[in-house]
Amino acid sequence: MGERRRTLRFAPSPNGRLHLGHAYSALRNLDLAKQSDGDLLLRMEDIDTARCTPQHEAGIIEDLGWLGINWQGTVRRQSEHFDDYAEALERLRALDLVYPAFLTRAQIRQAVAEAEQGGSAWPRDPDGAPLYPGNERTFPDDRIAELIASDRPFAWRLDIEKACARAGADIVWTEEGRGPAGQTGTIAADPAAWGDVILARKDTPTSYHLSVVVDDALQGITDIVRGHDLFHATSVHRLLQILLDLPEPRYRHHALLVDRDGRKLSKSDGDTAIAALRESGASAHEVIRMCETGARI
Repeated sequence: MGERRRTLRFAPSPNGRLHLGHAYSALRNLDLAKQSDGDLLLRMEDIDTARCTPQHEAGIIEDLGWLGINWQGTVRRQSEHFDDYAEALERLRALDLVYPAFLTRAQIRQAVAEAEQGGSAWPRDPDGAPLYPGNERTFPDDRIAELIASDRPFAWRLDIEKACARAGADIVWTEEGRGPAGQTGTIAADPAAWGDVILARKDTPTSYHLSVVVDDALQGITDIVRGHDLFHATSVHRLLQILLDLPEPRYRHHALLVDRDGRKLSKSDGDTAIAALRESGASAHEVIRMCETGARI
């Protein structure tokens, strides 16, 4: 049997207009799809239903069309597939790999501050955020049931120690691009560095980590092309793929476009929005050329 047809995806969040960094990533996906005679799919990562709007989605589609970026099939919207993520979460719950976590951000900050004031360095994830204390892992079942019944908000977190033990020691991914430090080839994943990540919340049956691996599997994604900012998160994604028995895609991470001060572009920087550049008189060819040169904006 031959290799599966290569299938890629561009997956923006419709909480604002596209900027040059988004366009660069979309173009990288499109180029690989064309080179491999594969397909490019479009996904809207809109689990944040408060900030993601149909108006922003329409703007993204307008920007992509203006740039000449086409995709195959219909747009997948995460907000329409919460049942898929809830099913995956339930599988992990059945394996006793998740637990309800009730500490607020303020309580986490307090725990970190008290530990550091006492001279202990609190562990932090690759993005610099403090790891969750995980107090609830040792709570008896009746205490957990009492907390849930109290109607307090909570998040479902992955018990990273149990999850890594179940997945086994050899968690790797194939990197066809280069990581932030030039990493390529077979990469040893380190999901434990992220601690007990959030997989869902009481009122939202998913998080980015859970939804992205479920979507990639359901959409048959074979190759994931995305920025360096998500390189280390791949460790969590590979762990979840193993736990949920999902296919392993190939990964190709790329450098990020940055502004004149070397900072990652953001949606709050209106000057680099595709719509703003179009309105200022730039042509699609000129915008694509800006992306290709990787010049500081």
